Amino acid sequence: MPVKAGSTLDPEATRTRVLTVAARLFYERGVHAVGINEIAARAEASKLTIYRYFQSKEGLVEAILRERSDRIYRWLVASSESAPRGRGQVLALFDALTRWYAERGFRGCAVVNAATDSRGDDTGVGDLARGHLARYRSLLESYLRDAGLDRPERLARQLLLLIEGATVVTAIDGIGGEVTAGHDARAAAEALLDAALSDRGAS
Repeated sequence: MPVKAGSTLDPEATRTRVLTVAARLFYERGVHAVGINEIAARAEASKLTIYRYFQSKEGLVEAILRERSDRIYRWLVASSESAPRGRGQVLALFDALTRWYAERGFRGCAVVNAATDSRGDDTGVGDLARGHLARYRSLLESYLRDAGLDRPERLARQLLLLIEGATVVTAIDGIGGEVTAGHDARAAAEALLDAALSDRGAS
């Protein structure tokens, strides 16, 4: 799309606008339901510009997922870093996620959604999703070690299953009544965590 008379080119602003528009469309409707033509029109950019920045639609998807994964990770750390170390930080993660689930327009995790949408056909998306989940596990393991568990890997994986399960169930069922999947997941996480800490103390 031509630049308006009197306007100057701002490549970074254009790239950011494309990422913002594409991320919203992909999140609302899925990766395969949105084409480059629509993204270009909504972002007021040419297809050539999009391909110059991202090489392909897959490259655009991967750029969005890298940014989204980084943002989610930073948000999780910020949401839990001021909580009491260890147990408190683990539960603070679940509190933050439950608040996220209640946000208007919540449709699940964009990174996991994209991996599911690709059905394993896109290696780049799959690798990004695996890395995203690995960061979750690593953060949980760090907090569990602070709680006093010497071998937190198994519990971290169980907690991650609770998180991803609650995310998917909320995306499908939405928020209903006073009880949500997020609250249920937090209660289960608290029970697992306290059991693990009790076993440690008894050994």
